[in-house]
Parts: sequence; C-alpha cells; structure tokens
Amino acid sequence: MQKTEIIRVSELNRYLKNLISSDPRLQDIRVGGELSNFKHHRSGHMYFTLKDSQSSLRCVFFRGKNTRCLFQPADGMEVVISGNLSVYEPDGVYQLYVNEMEPAGVGSLYLAFEQLKEKLAAEGLFVPENKQKLPFAPRKIGLITSPTGAALQDMLTVFKKRFPALHLVVVESLVQGLGASADLVRALDLLNKLPGIELIILARGGGSLEDLWPFNEEQVARAIHRSRLPVISAVGHETDFTIADFVADLRAPTPTAAAQYAVPDSQELLTAIVQLRRRAVVSLQSRIKQEKQKLDQITGERFYTIPVRRLGSLQENLFNLNTALSKNIARLLQYKGIQLASKTDKLEGFSPFKVMNRGYSFCRNEQGEIVRSVKKIKVGSQLNLNFTDGQAQCRTEVIEEGNIFEGEETGRETG
Repeated sequence: MQKTEIIRVSELNRYLKNLISSDPRLQDIRVGGELSNFKHHRSGHMYFTLKDSQSSLRCVFFRGKNTRCLFQPADGMEVVISGNLSVYEPDGVYQLYVNEMEPAGVGSLYLAFEQLKEKLAAEGLFVPENKQKLPFAPRKIGLITSPTGAALQDMLTVFKKRFPALHLVVVESLVQGLGASADLVRALDLLNKLPGIELIILARGGGSLEDLWPFNEEQVARAIHRSRLPVISAVGHETDFTIADFVADLRAPTPTAAAQYAVPDSQELLTAIVQLRRRAVVSLQSRIKQEKQKLDQITGERFYTIPVRRLGSLQENLFNLNTALSKNIARLLQYKGIQLASKTDKLEGFSPFKVMNRGYSFCRNEQGEIVRSVKKIKVGSQLNLNFTDGQAQCRTEVIEEGNIFEGEETGRETG
C-alpha cells in the first residue's frame, strides 16, 4: 500500500480556503438564522454565531461594512445575512464573512426606527413636561430646509399672508441622502447661536422612509433635544412620522401647518383687538353706571345724612370756639402788655445809667473789677473812671478814708 504525501496543517487549511473561496455557490450567499454569542468588539468588528435548531455557523462582520447596518444586532434576533464563506486559516474553521445584515420578516429601516425610538423614550427625550412652549408671536424665526424644495415656498406663502412683519432666517441644509443628518445638526446648532431667533422650524416635503431617514438619525434627535430654542418638526406628509417629530417641541403634519402654528394671523389679531377694546369700553361704562347708582343710594340713606348734619353742627361749634379763643388771646396779650410796661418802668428806675445822668460815675481797677471801697486800692493804683459819655484813666495819689457826705476827716496819707 502506497503511503500518501504528508502536508503541513497550514497548507491543508490554505488548500481548503482556496477550495471554498473558488466555489461560486459559496460566494455572495444569503443565510438565515438566529444570532447568538454576539460581541461588538472595541475594534468595531462584530463576532457572532448564526444558528438554527440543528447547526451553527461562525460569522464575522467587519467594521468597514457593519457601519452601514442601520439597526443594532442582538442575541436571539432572527436575521438574514449576505456574505462569503471562507476558512480562517489559524484555527482551521470555516466562517461566513458578512457583507450585509437585515432582520428577518421586517425591514431594517423599520427595525432601526423602533430601536432608536425605544432607546430615546427610555432616556426621557419624548416626555411632554420637558418640551418648550412656543412663543405667541415670534419676531424672528429660523427655517431649516432645502432651498429648492416646495416646503420652503409653501411656508413663505403662509408667513407673508399671516404675519408680513416677520423676520425669517433660512439656513439651507440637505434633507435626504448621505451627509444630510450631519448637515441638519450643523443648521440646528448654528441657529441656536444666532441672536434674536425665537423659534426653529425643521421642514421638508413628503417621501419614502429612505428619503426621510436623516430625520430618524440619533444625532439629529439629540441636536433637537439640546436646542435652547423651541423646535417645530414638519417632515413629510400628515401620515409620516419620524424620530424628529417625537423629540421636537411640536409636531406639524406638514410644512404649511408648521407656518400656521408658528405665527398668529395678523388680521385676526387686529379684529380681536378692536372687539376687546369695544368690550372694555362697554364694560367700563356699565361699571361706572353701577357704582354711581350705589353712590346715589348710599348718599340718600338715613345713616349717611345724619352724620352729614352732625358734621355741619360740629363745624359751627368749632367756628364759635375759634372766635372765642381769638378774643381771649387778644385780651390776655393786652393784660400782659400792661404788666410788661410796669415792670419796665421799675427796672429803668434801678438802672445805674439814670443815676450817672445825675452826675455820678463808677471806677474799675486794672483787672476790670468795680471798686466799691478805698480799701481795695493803693496809692499809685491805675483806675478807670466811667461816665455816661466815656471813660478816663487816672492814678491814685492820695487816699482818704471816711464818710465824705458827713464831712468827717479821718485820713491817712501814704507816699
């Protein structure tokens, strides 16, 4: 018996890989099954097992391709996978290299929509209490839409008719296709930085689920949620719903409806103001009439007229008392004047100036003190003699003691 050639393990694995890879029936195949052992590696690659009730198949979904997967795979999910079968040489096992993945029985876009909706709802992004109120009559509104779409023209027509004085800031943005979601986020952040903007409207016309998909992206939802300005979402037709509708502060069924929600009708406002003014005038006139009737009724009743008569009597008494008080004060002042004149005469009788007018004078020493006795001075002392018409300075030469009016001569002479 002839022995076969011995080959190395790596050679065998390489041979099997080439054999499988060259079989066109094993390339670009579609396999259905249940996901298990799913792992999303930090490198971005996805590793999992696809199984049914009898067998399992190892699979790898590389980062460069799984970024196009719109939903989040998870264990237990039934999926359909497209890819190529090959052998992983280091382990000697064959596995499916995935190109695309979609949920079985339901579209991938719909599943992605439901998954994101559930996630954001759990975080509280749809809670009505967190939504902002729209301003009643904003003076400046920011529009995010396509410059060539019918949505912009529809809104401009409504704004011009309802509120001509409105200031609009239109920020052009992609509203479908690759890069649209990032462009919408840029426009939202830009309007939040501009001064004077009071309201933002996010709008586009109708379309398929694929066309409206940028408004279902998570980054757009979070940009709406963090907006400091209230946002109206007006995407698609009345039957279309997007994630942006749930996060926005108000969902409008169409762009035209969004414009109607955003501003009041100026003509209706003017009519309402005129009506309110008329009602205010009528109400005021009626109130004045009622109050006047109450006043007339009060002033005609007995409990009001008695105090009025009493007040008149008290006023008369007050007048009489005031007259009597004035007379008493006049008499008192006259009496006090007479007493003052009498006391003034007495004071003038004791005035030293009257005595001096009869030829008398008085003297002061050098310290300015009045000298009342010769014992208080000495020979040679400086004295000031005061008369009614002036003063005289003199020096003492002789001092004589005794009562000069009795003619007694008892003297002493010094110096």
